[in-house]
Amino acid sequence: MSLHDDAALVLKGYDDPADPAQGELRQVYLDHLAQHPDGMWKACGAGHLTASALVVDPERGRVLLTLHRKLRMWLQMGGHCEPQDASLADAALREATEESGITGLTLLAGGPVRLDRHAIPAPCHWHLDVQYAALAPSGSTEQISDESLDLRWFAYEEVASVADTSVVRLMERARAALDRR
Repeated sequence: MSLHDDAALVLKGYDDPADPAQGELRQVYLDHLAQHPDGMWKACGAGHLTASALVVDPERGRVLLTLHRKLRMWLQMGGHCEPQDASLADAALREATEESGITGLTLLAGGPVRLDRHAIPAPCHWHLDVQYAALAPSGSTEQISDESLDLRWFAYEEVASVADTSVVRLMERARAALDRR
């Protein structure tokens, strides 16, 4: 199965009954894939899917955020899909592992926890981010990557004071998914 096909299948199965806007956004993603065979790749000028993961340490009630080198914002780990990624989940896990330096991360079962579409500078116009939650193994140690200015754990209640609303919403959805498991 191609990455494009995997993404379409994942999105068709994604549902967030708590947020009807997520269903509308899901359809935007599916329409984008249907119209753009290259919609998974950075080269797609109309926008492309990306994969990210919020690294969560539920034992300590905290999340790991990266101070993005280019954007200078506290964000979850994530980025562009690569040809070696067999699935969106693989891309999200690869990005989270590379950017956090933590080995042994596992994605929370059940697929993505949120979708987030955001504008980016030309030549491309949109990132259509498929967001997962990644669980940090007990006692894990993070290591900053070249893509970050800083890497730091934040208690759940601190996130709103350092990150934008997209990260706060992702954390809320990740926590809700954790509560359901």
